Amino acid sequence: MNSNTSTDSTIKLNEASLSCLPGNVRIPKYDRHQITNGIVHIGVGGFHRSHQALYLDDYFHQHPGSDWGICGVGLLDNDYDRRMRDALLSQDCLYTLVERSQEGDHARIIGSIARYLFAPDNRQAVIEAMASPECRIITLTITESGYYYIEGSGNFDVNHPTMQHDLHHPDQPLGTYGFLTAALEKRRKQGSAPFTVLSCDNIQGNGNMVRKMLTTFAQMRDPALARWIAEHVAFPNCMVDRITPLTTPADIKMVAEQFDIDDAFPCVAEPFIQWVIEDTFCAGRPDWESVGVQMTNDVHPYEMMKIRLLNASHMLIGYLGSLAGYTYVYEVMADPLFEQAVANLMDEVTPTLQPVPGIDLDDYKKTLIERFSNPKIRDQLPRLCLNGSAKIPKFLLGSIRDQLQLGGAINYLSLTIAAWFQYLNGYDDQNRPIPIDDPLADILTQQARSGKTDPRPLLSMFEIFGDLGQSPRFVETVADKLSSLHEFGVKGTLIRFPQAQ
Repeated sequence: MNSNTSTDSTIKLNEASLSCLPGNVRIPKYDRHQITNGIVHIGVGGFHRSHQALYLDDYFHQHPGSDWGICGVGLLDNDYDRRMRDALLSQDCLYTLVERSQEGDHARIIGSIARYLFAPDNRQAVIEAMASPECRIITLTITESGYYYIEGSGNFDVNHPTMQHDLHHPDQPLGTYGFLTAALEKRRKQGSAPFTVLSCDNIQGNGNMVRKMLTTFAQMRDPALARWIAEHVAFPNCMVDRITPLTTPADIKMVAEQFDIDDAFPCVAEPFIQWVIEDTFCAGRPDWESVGVQMTNDVHPYEMMKIRLLNASHMLIGYLGSLAGYTYVYEVMADPLFEQAVANLMDEVTPTLQPVPGIDLDDYKKTLIERFSNPKIRDQLPRLCLNGSAKIPKFLLGSIRDQLQLGGAINYLSLTIAAWFQYLNGYDDQNRPIPIDDPLADILTQQARSGKTDPRPLLSMFEIFGDLGQSPRFVETVADKLSSLHEFGVKGTLIRFPQAQ
């Protein structure tokens, strides 16, 4: 992602250059050296930098000298985490966040990440940072596939190679549970209090999920440690929301040209932001309410609303849009056929939702359409389509089960599943190749191609669909949509199925 945009007029971003930045760029007004790292965050990507790190940057402007600074951690030995390491370490962990809308672009420098550790360089340093008494919260954005959870059974995937490695090499872990367990074991032996584990991933009951998986993993390591974790560690559920596309070379160039900043890894996001957290912490927390975070006793209705409306719509947009040959979300939404399909999907899902305190669902759905349609947020469809085998069960299957039980409509829910199946063949409607980026890509594409217009080979994958493949109504509806996509293409299918009924 080297854009070579550094010129004589741009200013290399670091702490020393902050005072030299243009006046239209907001910079940290607090002393970053007075902040201690009370939070360790695993998975520093675009979303964390546009969301949690932003809230804490706001917090430090109100509460200077805070002990809630972030120590960021990259676990994965891949190009993305290495680029993030190189960018942040060369910029004193500073980066540019640009909020983009049709009204304009607004840039600010975020200073809340005070330290960054790359686990493949020094795994013990990560364990020490998490075991340090000053660390009181561990936050996670490790994506849906980072929880090692078998969808069909709800059980921990103990046979995953990463989990097997971590069980046999506890001092040199690779996965999140290995690091958390190693740090908690050190704290227990030191007589230190535990930390709170706060998942910020798009999983309904994300706190409950990480509690179950972590305690199961710890039980295999040491039953006494597992009991200590179950008794003392807090796992709040939370709902997070902000559309944050992957950073592109064009974004790096935009930051250089519009704001004169040479930033190796800036971040762009929409103006909308929301964070709802269950107020269950075992070692204290920031006064997040002071910067607009909603603390509640029950996150569940907010999680259901966001996952079943926003994330499910992203699945429909991603797979149907890719088959139709589009590249960006806003392009898909500019086509009235697709905008109507998204609205129909949301209407289909709405009967499965609980009342959400303080939220008018009709307004929320209209706002989602506007957010998806923002032409300044160049969110690319491959990002939405990534790891469908982990996302589809979490974003769609709960609504399908509920609608089957209610006797309600599953037309657009089934169309989204059928679009994924068609996508897994690896070609769009113009017969151009589509790369399939999924840990289960080999078996998925094999099942899709063997089934063609018959969805049963894919629906029989229990680890994804559980017992849903046994529902005649669901199987028939998906088959109908898949046959239509095969025969008429996406646009022909949307014309044939205009109503959610």
